[in-house]
Amino acid sequence: MLKVEQLTKTYQSGSRPLTVLNRVSFDIDPGTTCAIVGPSGSGKTTLLGLCAGLDQATSGEVYLKGHALQQLDEERLAVIRNRHIGFIFQSFQLIPTLTALENVMVPVELRGVAYDDVAGEAERLLGEVGLAGRMHHYPAQLSGGEQQRVGIARAFIHKPDILFADEPTGNLDSETGEQIEDILFDLNAKEGTTLVIVTHDPDLAARCDRVIRLKGGEIASDTGASQYGTSTGETLESSTKSTVTS
Repeated sequence: MLKVEQLTKTYQSGSRPLTVLNRVSFDIDPGTTCAIVGPSGSGKTTLLGLCAGLDQATSGEVYLKGHALQQLDEERLAVIRNRHIGFIFQSFQLIPTLTALENVMVPVELRGVAYDDVAGEAERLLGEVGLAGRMHHYPAQLSGGEQQRVGIARAFIHKPDILFADEPTGNLDSETGEQIEDILFDLNAKEGTTLVIVTHDPDLAARCDRVIRLKGGEIASDTGASQYGTSTGETLESSTKSTVTS
C-alpha cells in the first residue's frame, strides 16, 4: 500500500541546512494499522505530510499504490489524494460555514458527485460516529469531540485506501480521546482501510499492529505494538492535552 524509500527532508535554517528526516525507509501492507511515534522534533508530522503527498521531499521517494508521489505535479497529486487518501487533523479543520453533514460531503462533492448521491452515505457515517442528531449543526455549535467525529466521518466518506491521522486525540481530554480512538478503530475495521497515525499517546500507539519510532529524523525502532512499551522498555514522550470536552 505504502512504500517509503530513502526519504530525506531538509530545510534551510538561516545559513545552514536542517535535516528533519534522514534516509527513512519502510513499507506498510494493506489493512495494517501503524503508529509513528517519537519525541517532538523527530520528524513525525513531516513524514506524515510527505506520505500523504502534502509536501515534497528533498530526496527519496514515496510510493502509494504504485504511484511515485514525488514525481507528480500538484494537479495529479490532488487527484491521488482525493481518490486514495483520507486525512484526520489534530485541529479538526472543518469549514465553519458548512454543517456537519456538508463538511463530511466535501471530498466526494469535489469529484463532481451530486448532493443527492452522497448525502445518504454522509448521513450513515455520521450515524456511525454517534452524530445522527447533530448533522445539521455548524462546527461552532459542536464540542471538540464532536468536531473530531465529523472529521473522522469526512475522512472515510470517499472510501480511501489509506487514512493518515495526525495526533487525532491531541486536542481532546483523555476521556473524549478514548472515545475518539474507539470510533476510529471500529470504523477503520469495518471499512478495511490502512491506517497510519502520528501520536504521542502510548495507549493509542499500543492499539496499532505496528509502531515505528523516530528519533532525530531516523527510524530508531520498528516493532509490533505488543512489543512496544513492554518488552523493549520503549517509552513515549507524554503529551500535554487541552481540556476540550466531548
